[in-house]
Amino acid sequence: MERQAGLCCLSLCLLLLFLSCDSTPKVKVRKQSKIEIPPFRFNADSAFLFIENQLAFGPRVPNSIGHKKCAQWIVRKLKSYGAKVTEQKADLMAYDGKVLKSVNIIASFNPKAKKRLFLCAHWDTRPIADQDNTNQDLPIPGANDGGSGVAILLEIARQLQKDSVEYGVDLIFFDAEDYGAPRSHPKAGTSDTWCLGSQYWSKHPHRAGYNPKYGILIDMVGAKGATFAMEGNSMSYAGSIMKRTWQIAHQLGHSQYFIYDKVAPIIDDHLFINQMANFPCIDIVHYDPMAKNSFGDYWHTHDDNIEVIDKQTLDAVGQTLMGVIKSEGLN
Repeated sequence: MERQAGLCCLSLCLLLLFLSCDSTPKVKVRKQSKIEIPPFRFNADSAFLFIENQLAFGPRVPNSIGHKKCAQWIVRKLKSYGAKVTEQKADLMAYDGKVLKSVNIIASFNPKAKKRLFLCAHWDTRPIADQDNTNQDLPIPGANDGGSGVAILLEIARQLQKDSVEYGVDLIFFDAEDYGAPRSHPKAGTSDTWCLGSQYWSKHPHRAGYNPKYGILIDMVGAKGATFAMEGNSMSYAGSIMKRTWQIAHQLGHSQYFIYDKVAPIIDDHLFINQMANFPCIDIVHYDPMAKNSFGDYWHTHDDNIEVIDKQTLDAVGQTLMGVIKSEGLN
């Protein structure tokens, strides 16, 4: 996951930091009426298993065998949960001139409904461990950066099969998000070397006339001790959606994860969705600009393995998204 420049979490993200990063401003939230959230289920054990399933394929780097097999597995899973699945294939040019055989995977529930929202995550993994001290030229496992977001979306798909909603929900798995230029490359600092799959989808939505109400991106959402602050680009493009999502998280008892700190904008899939597709989209991402490594010590290293994953974190994010989905049906 590299979180490109902040989701793309590369140090590129540091280029976008607010000038005053020595203190983290609090977001002022007016007292709001309680949001009605119908009952729902989310199984963190199932989500954890979905991460293990992905790791069994090895790194999911575009053009690799593991990447191809994992894509097939995701498609099969989604179809087994009753979703209409679209595979959006494209040849995308990476920063180093390599052509990436990419595929965005879109799972649509209640596909004929006009009112829609989408949840998204990237499913590919970083081809290099550029933040590690050893074996930097080898790909990372991507348990948190890539694997956690996919796992939560798959568990949501499993739950939507059992308990459907009357409006449309699209789950989008973006490819080629983590193939951005490392700091040692001349193109480092060029934000559009990241998030290639979401850039393509933003220019070519999977369905003509697609016009969702809003979207929520999740990235690096499964690690122990993770916290999710209110990221700058999300607040700029879709602040009301972010505040409502955080309110739902707090109502569900997850205030220790979803905090009302406003942090610097980062480059992640949501940025291109907002700018290119003009769909309001927020980002739930583990990002702490005051920490030594803003995305965790394991970020873009070989330590991004199953050991960093915490079921309680998966549960907090998964429950929050299910709360958003179920409460949206009352609007």
